[in-house]
Amino acid sequence: MSENITQRVSRIVSSTFNKLVDATENMAPEMVMEEAIREIDQATDEVRAELGRIIAQAHLATSRLNEENSKHDDLSRKVKLAVEEGRDDLAEAAVSQLLDIESQIPVLESTIAKAREQQKELENYVDALAARRREMKDELAQYREAMSEPPAGGSGPVA
Repeated sequence: MSENITQRVSRIVSSTFNKLVDATENMAPEMVMEEAIREIDQATDEVRAELGRIIAQAHLATSRLNEENSKHDDLSRKVKLAVEEGRDDLAEAAVSQLLDIESQIPVLESTIAKAREQQKELENYVDALAARRREMKDELAQYREAMSEPPAGGSGPVA
C-alpha cells in the first residue's frame, strides 16, 4: 500500500540527509541527496494536485450552496404568494421543496468547511516541503563544497 500524503510529507520533512546517506551504504551520498530532493519535488506535485482537487470541490459546493439559497429565496416568495392567493396546493408543494433544500444546506456548508480545512492543511504541507527542499539544497551545496576542498593537513602533492 502506498503512503498517503500526510505520512509522506511527515516522513520527508522529518528526514535528514545523514539518515538517508547512512541507510544507503553502496550509493554515492550526492546521488542520495539528489534523489531526496527529487522525492520532495514529486511529493510537492502530488500535494498540489490534491490541493487543486480540494479547491475545485469547495468551489462546486459553494456554487451549489448559492444555487440552493437562490431557490430557497424564490420558493419562499412563491409560498407567500400562493398563501395570499389561497392556493394551498401550490403553497404545500413549495413548502415541501423548501424543506428539501433546507436539509441540503447544512451538508453543503459542512462540505465547504471541511474543504477549507483540508485546503489550509495542504497549503501548510506545500510550505513545509518547500522549506525542507531549500534546506536539502543548502546541505547538498555544502556537501559539494566540502568535497571540492583539498584535504586539510597535506603539504601538497607527493612526488
